[in-house]
Formats: sequence, structure tokens, C-alpha cells
Amino acid sequence: MRFKKFCNNCRRFMKVITPNIMMTSTYIVALLFRLLRQDGYYVSCNMFNKFKDNKGNFKRLLCNDVKRILSLYEAPHFRVKGEDILDETLVFTTTHLESVKSQLSGPLAAQVTHALKQPIWKGLQRLEARHYFPVYQEDASHDKVLKFAKLDFNLLQKVHQKELSDTASWWKDLDFSKKLPFIRDRVVACYFWILGVYFEPQYCFARRMLTKVISITSVIDYIYDVYGTIEEIDLFTEAIERWDMSVVNKLPKYMKISYQALLDVYTEMEQNLGKEKSYRVQYAIEAMKNQVRAYHHEAKWFHQKYIPTMDEYMPLALVTSGYAMLATTSLVRIGEILTKDSFKWLFSDPKIVTASTVVCRLMNDIVSHKFEQKRGRIASTVECYMRQHNVTGEEAVHELRKQVTDAWKDITKSASTQSKGSQPCTCH
Repeated sequence: MRFKKFCNNCRRFMKVITPNIMMTSTYIVALLFRLLRQDGYYVSCNMFNKFKDNKGNFKRLLCNDVKRILSLYEAPHFRVKGEDILDETLVFTTTHLESVKSQLSGPLAAQVTHALKQPIWKGLQRLEARHYFPVYQEDASHDKVLKFAKLDFNLLQKVHQKELSDTASWWKDLDFSKKLPFIRDRVVACYFWILGVYFEPQYCFARRMLTKVISITSVIDYIYDVYGTIEEIDLFTEAIERWDMSVVNKLPKYMKISYQALLDVYTEMEQNLGKEKSYRVQYAIEAMKNQVRAYHHEAKWFHQKYIPTMDEYMPLALVTSGYAMLATTSLVRIGEILTKDSFKWLFSDPKIVTASTVVCRLMNDIVSHKFEQKRGRIASTVECYMRQHNVTGEEAVHELRKQVTDAWKDITKSASTQSKGSQPCTCH
């Protein structure tokens, strides 16, 4: 509520900023723009044209203060397609920060280096908060607020540590490391990923459930990618479609373990929700079935030694990334606000989910494709793009990064509560 009131105040302030915007702190203007876009308010980017001179170049006085440039750098990461001025602002600020970072020292140097590697929009809230502590404490007037911020951070971290301990015990009891030695033990990494979905204390049970789901999904991924024969994964896919423990005896021994663990997690989820909300689990189950169908299709390509085109592979790759399945499952325990329509909307492939999945899939492939090819796994989006467009790996990665940038713009647009055609908060 307080942040919403703050955003409303920001919007009013943006409307009355003097036309000579250079008389207003560039730092403040960029900060307010970022905060409003970050919270879903569409704010016109026209104000950034005021930072240029008559020749169309950014004014030199902007470069006199690194903190000002840093604020100006963070703002255009919240741009949407067609906002050329924000594209230009990002290039200008990135170039300047890269040129001066070696001359900086102390917390400011660390802040600039971190921002260039990962801007706020693309970071995890708790990690960004922890990173900001040494920067914020440079000003003695911040001591009281910083004390409470650190207390909040440490108390919540204790909650997270307890959750991880409980989840690790559950994983140890399953004894996957001995029963399924071909998999990687990733339960800690999975829990960390889920903290990026929701870290707040009220989502304790939701985090536990989602961590269990993603951990077992990782096991299933290995079965399809690495260990299972085509006949075995045919059986496993059929068993998932039926979603019934009565079929477990038809599976190989190593598959029985993961199949039972998977169904047990969803049963636990359903029991904790109660009858009125049990429909949510059915949507989560259907999302998991979609996930496994995609794994199955991908595995058949691999066993057939078939390399698909980018156009063939991308729709499937977006599903196998797991993001859409996790997005659905993450909402099962959110609260009273969700309805069946919320889940129907998720299954309609909304732009924000598709764009998020594009970011997840392409960045994963860009980082891991060389390692995965050494392991003999199916071609990634990088190899598919190279094959379809007859380009080198470096050229393919460059083009895929462009698609990631466009997907981030789609996320910003979809998250906005207002469209360009409405009455945005403007400053001309």
C-alpha cells in the first residue's frame, strides 16, 4: 500500500516537472521513470530527448557525475519496442560507464561493475538488496534504515535456511543419488531458483512445493535426455498421461522411483489446498503433462539423429525450458485472488509468459550449448539457428541475444498497466 502511494506521488511529480528537464536532477528523473515502469505504470520516454543537444548528441554535462549516469543507465532497461531514444540512452550510458569503471574505487566501482554485468531489472530482489548494503551504508544518515534492512534480510534468510534444510532432508530420504546415480544432485540450485520466484515469508509452503516439483522435473529431464531408451520413455510418457499409481508396475525399476515421487508431490499439494482449490492442482498436472510430452518429442528427435530447424525447434524448446510449467505451478498456492480464469489465461500462451520463456530458453542455450554438445545431447537453439541460417556459432549467439533483448521489451510491455494508446504519465 505504501509503495502504491509512493508511485502515485511519483506520477504526479512527473506530470509537473518543468519543461526544462535539465533543471531537475537527471538522477531523480531516471530513478522515477524506472520505479514507475518497474511497478507497471506506463511513463512516456519523451523526457529522455531533453538530455540531447541541438545536434542530437547526449549533453556532455551528463558525464560529470557517475551516479547520475548509473541512474540513467538503469532506466532504459525498462524499455519496450519502438522506444529508440531509450535504446540510444542505453548505448550512451553503457559506453561511458565502461570507459570510467577502471578509474573508480570503493563501493561505487563495485556498483558500476555489477550494474554492467546485471542491471536491476534482470536481478533477483534479495541478491540486489544484499549487493546494495555496502553502497547504502556510505551515507551515515542511512544507518537507521540500513539497520532494519539488515535485520529483515537476516531474519528472512533464517526462514530460507530452515526451508532448504527441510527440503534437503526430503531429497535425502528419496535416496536418488544411490537409486539414480546418473542424475545430478541439484536440490540446492533448484531451491535458489525458486527464491527468485517468491522470497516472501508467506510463500513458505509454495516454495517447498515448487522446489520439489522442479527437483523431480530435473530427474525426469535426465531420464529423457541421458538414460532412458526410446522404449522406456514411451512407457514413462504413457504413465504420465494416465497419472495413476496403478500403472507403476509397468515401468522399469528406476522409473518407478521418480514416477511415485512425482505423484506424491502433487498429492501433497492437493491435500494442503483443500477441495475448493483442488482444481488448481489439476492445471499444474496438465502443465507437467505438457512438459513431458515435449521431452518425449525431443527425445525421439535425438534417437532419430534428427536436427530440426529453428522454426521447428523453438515451439518445443519453449516448453522443455520448464518455464511455462513452473509458472503455472507457482500460482497454485498464491492465495485467494486467483480463479479458474487465471489459469485459463496462463494456458492461452500470454505474451508475458512466452517472452519470459524465450529469455529462459535462449540464455540457457547460449551459456550451455557447447557443454551439452560434448555430452551428446540434442541440438540446442544455437545449433538449430546455425543450421537453418548457415552462420557461425558466434553469429548465431549474436542473433539470439537480440531475440532475448526483444523478449525483455515484451515483458516490460506486458507488465505495464497502461498501453501507449491510453493516457500515460507524460513529460514533454
